Amino acid sequence: MCGFAGVLSNRQKNTDNDYDKIVHNMTKMLVHRGPDDSGYFNDDDITMGFRRLSIIDLEGGHQPLSYENERYWLTFNGEIYNYIELRESLIADGYEFKTDSDSEVILGMYAKYGAEAVKQFRGMFGFVIWDTQEKTLFAARDQFGIKPFYYATADDQFYYGSESKAIYKVLKNKTFDKDALQDYMTFQFVPEPETLTKEINMLQPGHYLTKKMGEEPVITQYFSAEFHPVVRPEETYIKRIKDVLIDSVEKHMRADVPVGSFLSGGIDSSIIVAIARELNPKLETISVGFEREGYSELDVAQETAEKLNVANFSSVITAEAFMKAFPHFIWNMDDPLADPAAVPQYFLAKEARTRVKVALTGEGADELFGGYTIYHEPESLKGFKYTKPINGALNKIAQMMPKGMRGQSFLLRGTTPMEDRYVGNAFIFNEKEKQAFFKDYNKEHPFQSITGQYYDASKDYNKIDQMQFIDMHTWLNGDLLHNADRTTMAHSIELRTPFLDKEVFAVASEVPADLRIAHGTTKYILRKAAEGIVPDHVLNRKKLGFPVPIRFWLKDEMYDWAKQIINDSQTEEFFNKQYFLDLLDEHRDGIRDNSRKIWTVLTFMVWHRIYVESDMLVDSETVTARAK
Repeated sequence: MCGFAGVLSNRQKNTDNDYDKIVHNMTKMLVHRGPDDSGYFNDDDITMGFRRLSIIDLEGGHQPLSYENERYWLTFNGEIYNYIELRESLIADGYEFKTDSDSEVILGMYAKYGAEAVKQFRGMFGFVIWDTQEKTLFAARDQFGIKPFYYATADDQFYYGSESKAIYKVLKNKTFDKDALQDYMTFQFVPEPETLTKEINMLQPGHYLTKKMGEEPVITQYFSAEFHPVVRPEETYIKRIKDVLIDSVEKHMRADVPVGSFLSGGIDSSIIVAIARELNPKLETISVGFEREGYSELDVAQETAEKLNVANFSSVITAEAFMKAFPHFIWNMDDPLADPAAVPQYFLAKEARTRVKVALTGEGADELFGGYTIYHEPESLKGFKYTKPINGALNKIAQMMPKGMRGQSFLLRGTTPMEDRYVGNAFIFNEKEKQAFFKDYNKEHPFQSITGQYYDASKDYNKIDQMQFIDMHTWLNGDLLHNADRTTMAHSIELRTPFLDKEVFAVASEVPADLRIAHGTTKYILRKAAEGIVPDHVLNRKKLGFPVPIRFWLKDEMYDWAKQIINDSQTEEFFNKQYFLDLLDEHRDGIRDNSRKIWTVLTFMVWHRIYVESDMLVDSETVTARAK
């Protein structure tokens, strides 16, 4: 696991730039991603920088790594879980290797197959290959977006990095993207490929990029996460799911350092732990929770650990610790991420790092197997198809009802087309609300500017498949995986996601909706596959997720803290801040629950203070030292 950064440039035109210094400054922003080692390569066209976290103790782990008499140079962040099998096939075809690393296998595959090589990789990755002969840069990101990849073009220079802050640090001209901020206020994250800096973009999941000297980068999609249901007997799917998960967990446990696992009270992490424990009886599990009743699954996690006969280590998060850690959390996020569950994951990673370098997680199971309660909505709203002639009138009546009145939400959802109401698991501010507080609201950029393409691509899907498709392409990579990567890398720990494996997805993508959402539960077929693997008390528990008691904290311990952030924030150019102060007071007085809205605002304002208002964005070692 590592972080990388680099600059490709026409150095004959840009003779004033010290590219070695620029890339060293970029990699200083990434020390947390790779505290164990560093490396650099440069020639007349490119400077490549690298930071390494040692996971597998193989010769050749040092990067940048060369291949074919130094024709190709690689920097790579991630793991290729099928690299042993790929290496054997390349050796059979006459390819030679000097190391046992998956990094060199990437180079060998590229030397043989070119861009098509990425279609054979099973893993999580962001990487760059520089071809010194063809003067071509090739970059790719994994199928689901587990690992990040950012890039920016400025004049004749092409910057890239594992985190946007590495580019942001050295980019001379930066333009704030107000449209991306509008999107953030709806989704609680900045949807890819946007960032809050116009010049910086993300390479989207399942895409690769080719950049030739003197030409614009060309981006190509090589993988699309699509659902194609196939009718098969229930027992067939149960066996296929069991088999593919066991295979995935086995491959995700390849490491020469201790591998642990995150463990909540839910079925997803319990499945991973149960399978992993069979491979490593000494597996250690880590959990976190809160003191407030209803906001902790520590007791369930402990019971699960006992029944699976694995060690469990846990810690309790307080509001005070939450507030103290918040700036360090925000610095690590790159762009703001206002999912309250991301902060406890930050503490979970911090606790895990005291024991392991690698941890498994159940992330991705909900998106693949239909785990969200909201996926029941198409069934609950089906009656509105019989009221189509009067749905317009019902919608107007609902809008005139007092905000929060019983039945209002049901009427609004039932009479509003899905593409105008479902954006994923979080819908923070709607367009009407954004118009009320944005000083320069762009009516030409509603949230449909982001989701419209995915609704078009899934127009032939049933409603449940369509909702999952939206989540797969927005919520999963924009929120969950962004959260997972940044919070764990903040503490130099590698997180692995066995559910988000292309072979697991190949099975999940064929499961019909009536085997995912069935018998009044979610993830029905996954629960059936888990029978006999996980303890019975986990099988049919209602999904709790990772709840955070900000609803209570913002009324009490966090009220003054939140008010000061809003008052001190230098964001008047974007917002009418009084709108947010009123939301905070309404929340404190119990008029309505505005906690998610307030949290979205606070997260952005702290981000703005660190990235925009500050004279200098500090490097990784400095910000980590301050956090301690």
